[in-house]
Amino acid sequence: MRFTKMEGCGNDYIYVNGFEEKVAQEQKPRLARALSDRHFGIGADGLIFINPAQDADFEMEMYNADGSRAEMCGNGIRCVGKYVYDKGLTDEERISVVSAGKIKYLDLTVNRPADRPGDRGQVTLVRVNMGRPILEPEKIPVIASGNRVIDEPITVDGREYRMTCVSMGNPHAVVFGKGVADLDIEKIGPSFERHERFPNRVNTEFVEIMDRKTIFMRVWERGTGETLACGTGSCAAAVACILNGLTDPVVTVRLLGGELTVEWDQRQESVYMTGPAVTVFEGTV
Repeated sequence: MRFTKMEGCGNDYIYVNGFEEKVAQEQKPRLARALSDRHFGIGADGLIFINPAQDADFEMEMYNADGSRAEMCGNGIRCVGKYVYDKGLTDEERISVVSAGKIKYLDLTVNRPADRPGDRGQVTLVRVNMGRPILEPEKIPVIASGNRVIDEPITVDGREYRMTCVSMGNPHAVVFGKGVADLDIEKIGPSFERHERFPNRVNTEFVEIMDRKTIFMRVWERGTGETLACGTGSCAAAVACILNGLTDPVVTVRLLGGELTVEWDQRQESVYMTGPAVTVFEGTV
């Protein structure tokens, strides 16, 4: 089976062309676990199949490193955009991608060499319309009494935190604080992920406000652990910042693996995420 290793801000995935490679559905979780292993496999935060789709240009079928299905990944979907253009599966610079039944729209920035007029170029940057942030607790899901979870207390491992919960197609709990760079995320991350208030587990973003336009974030992703970046998490963090009056509507999110720009256009009810997409290497397994 041929594969392509790609990353967006260090959030890396193994991509497989589902138009050509046929893998039995029941084998995909096991394959995701084996290939994602950084010691005995290729090494990645997960496995993504790029498939034909009926209601969109392409389907993104995504698995976490532990083999569980994931609904959405902002960094992952940007790399899908780069893959399908660079591989010649599309000539369009605006495409649609469906994942877990939800369609996202991608605008591709193509770098064409000035000294090679006939070269169609390659994608370097992708802007994704991530859609409307979901704030209703039962749809995130998170167990709560009100109609939104904004700056709400939660006790984890005997300590009280304040969280704001958002879904960008997958569940996020955003926690603000100081000293995020020194946080023992390997200890606290799993406790948040499997807390009883999150029926489907949760991704947790630990965010430090730098100024009105900039935040620093570390993320614990369910089914994977700490990753160098999380696109949906960056969107959720930006939305949480705005809901709490901490930043402007356009936010630069600094991550361990790079930077993303997130804009929440409340008039259009859409969150836009812009960031890089990079091919690392290709191979056969």
